[in-house]
Parts: sequence; C-alpha cells; structure tokens
Amino acid sequence: QVPLVESGGGLVEAGGSLRLSCAASGGTFSRYAMAWFRRAPGKERELVARITSGGGTNYADSVKGRFTISRDNAKNTMYLQMNSLKPEDTAVYYCAARYSFLSDYVPPNYDSWGQGTQVTVSS
Repeated sequence: QVPLVESGGGLVEAGGSLRLSCAASGGTFSRYAMAWFRRAPGKERELVARITSGGGTNYADSVKGRFTISRDNAKNTMYLQMNSLKPEDTAVYYCAARYSFLSDYVPPNYDSWGQGTQVTVSS
C-alpha cells in the first residue's frame, strides 16, 4: 500500500473546470496502477477513470470527452482534469492505487485509497 493525498476539489459553476491531484508518498509510483473514483450523496462509489502504470487509460461513459486522467511519475502525482462540469459530477472524489507488475495491468480492485476531496458543481 502507498499513502495517497488528494487535492484540488472545490465549488465551481456548471460548465467550469477543475483539476484534481493525487500525491503518493513512498513506494515506486511508476509501478502503480491508479484510478479516480467518486461517491455522490445517496449513491454507490463509481469508477471515473483509471490509468495503468504504462499509461493506458479508460473512462466511465459519463465523463468521456470531458475528463482526462494523467500521471507524472517524476512528481509521484496523478491528475484528473475535469472540464465542462455538470451538477451531476458533484461528489467526493477519491484516488486509488494498486502495485502492478505489468505495465498494462488493470487491477480488479485497489488497495490504497486517499481521504477524498469534495467537488461541488452548481447549476
């Protein structure tokens, strides 16, 4: 497991943008498969986007074309650029990680989690 800390959440109007960051401390960041999840009030946690240690990405249908996941291994940091935000994007966003022996490995679950950062989109 690796400690993770999210930042960058806040209040934004619909149509606006935010960039979330997830900083990892310790471990070999470049060997971790990473992901962003979110939990909206009254709803279950859902996968937003994920990125393998090799840089492969995929997204939930609800955010395709609006959100971009990326990573900077030199900074031990993962990002989520969120554009064209909608009120339904309002949620607590969590980053997650799992050590990956293969660069294209997509883990079925993640074993390191951050504390979450609140994103609120007003209409």
